[in-house]
This record gives sequence, structure tokens and C-alpha cells, in this order.
Amino acid sequence: MIIKSQQDVTTAVLAELQRAQDPRLREIMSAAVRHLHDFAREVKLTEAEFRQACDIIARLGQLTTESHNEVVLACGSLGLSALVCLLNNGDQGQTETTANLLGPFWRQDSPACANGASIVRSPSDGVPLFVSAWVRDRAGRPVADAKVDVWQASSEGFYENQDPGQADMNLRGHFMTDAQGRVCFRSVKPAGYPIPVRGPVGALLRAQGRHNLRPAHIHFMIHKPGYKTQYSQVYSSDDPNLETDVQFGVTQALIGRYVLHQEEPAPDADVRGPWYSLEHTFVIEPGEARLPRPPISGKAAGERPQLEILPRTP
Repeated sequence: MIIKSQQDVTTAVLAELQRAQDPRLREIMSAAVRHLHDFAREVKLTEAEFRQACDIIARLGQLTTESHNEVVLACGSLGLSALVCLLNNGDQGQTETTANLLGPFWRQDSPACANGASIVRSPSDGVPLFVSAWVRDRAGRPVADAKVDVWQASSEGFYENQDPGQADMNLRGHFMTDAQGRVCFRSVKPAGYPIPVRGPVGALLRAQGRHNLRPAHIHFMIHKPGYKTQYSQVYSSDDPNLETDVQFGVTQALIGRYVLHQEEPAPDADVRGPWYSLEHTFVIEPGEARLPRPPISGKAAGERPQLEILPRTP
């Protein structure tokens, strides 16, 4: 088509997309083109703003490495990751779900651990935490022999892949559910942390007057044939940033009760002083047991990064 007007551009692109053999690709790309073109018309996008947007997209890719995923951070900070999760879980967005964000810090092939084992592999000043988690199906029946992968940030707010000082795979491990659908393990109480802001995501948050803090949480990924693989996060009920999570991930079903114990003895005799316990139940749905592509694959080298916290404007 020879273009005679700005409207002809959209018509021409949509016509060419009809050549796609995959009907789902044709549907997605056609909708994307319509919405992108209408967006440009609605905001009267200038050429300078368009070039700036292209630079931001390029920078997202340039900053994504084996130990950092800027693209995933951007999707989370815009609420897109949370929306896609809720649209695809809980009976396709109809009911409450214990599914949540995968996040940018999952590494594949974490160490296998026996139930009750510790995932702490580096010295830590954190308060000991003992976790019990149950996996059930939608009828409330326990799901045995499910692989439950867990990972979390340290009490200082670093995942091990960010921190060259932590042992490889520190605060990571996977467990198998027993006949009651239960896994249990020892860790340290996680801390909330700021997401990295050295790139386009940080610039976006600064421009919006938003902070970059995530509330404390532990990640879980539940995998068993016959069920849709579920990734989740259990957030700490005492965290001050539950209402303003920079990644919009906190749902009511995933606010966990981290109980502080001051006097009673801990499950492990070597623990002296206060400790926490956490109990939580996950409900998984029938579906395809497919693992996601890991957003990272390695560990950062060099100096430990500096954590920067952005203020949230009133």
C-alpha cells in the first residue's frame, strides 16, 4: 500500500499481519499494533519522545546480564507482571490464587535438600526462621511428591547472585512434599529490599516520585506433572511496604504470618534467643507442568553493590 495519510500506516501494517500462519501470533500482533498506534495518536507522541522510548527499550536489553534482568524489573514496576499472573491463575482470573510473580532472581538447579534442612550456606546475622508449607489441590487434598524450589534475599536485602560475598546458592534449595503435601526448612527471616535503580527502571521511578522497595518475602516454585507450575511469594505481615510494593505483587492470599517466638525453644537446639516461624498453604491447579526460562543464570563478580533507596513523594 502506498501511504497517503497517517491512518493508512495502521491499515497497511494490519493487512500485512494477516500473512502470519499462526492464528495466535496474528491475534496478538494485530492487537499490539492497534493499541500502539492508537496510543501514539492519543498522546500525540513527538519524534523526540519516540526516540527516547527506543533508547529506553535498548537500554533495558543492554543492562540485562546473567545476574541481572532489567526487563523483568521494568515489567514488574509497571504492574504488567502482576496483571499477567492474575489473568492466568485462579481459574483464569476468576478466583483468589496463591500464584504470584516469578521475579528476576530465580536460578535453576538449586541444591536438593531433605525436609527440615537449612538453606543457609553463608554466615548470617538474621533471626532464625522455621518454615512449614503445605501444597494442596483445588479440592483441598494434599499433593505429595511435588518439587518445591525456594529462594530469598538475605537479612541485609541481597540475593546471593547479587552479592559476591555470599556462598553460591546461599538461601536457595529445593524440597519434595511428603504424603501430607508438606515441606519444611530452616532459613533466616528475609528483609525487604530496594530493587536496582541504576538503569531505565530507576529513572522511571524517580520521574514518578515512587520508592523502589519490595516488602520482605520468600519465593516458592511448585512443580509436579499434572499441575500447572506455580511460582509464588509469601510476604511478611509486619513489613511497612505491603501497600506500596514497587512491583505491585502483594495479594491478600500471600500475606504470611511470620510469628516471633521469644521464650519457647526452637525446633533446632542450637538456636538461642528469638526465632520466627511461618506456616502457609498453597493451592495449585491442574495444567501443564512447565518450568519458566530462568531470568538469570549466574552470580555477580566484583564488589558488592550499594543499595540505593528512592524516596516516595507525598
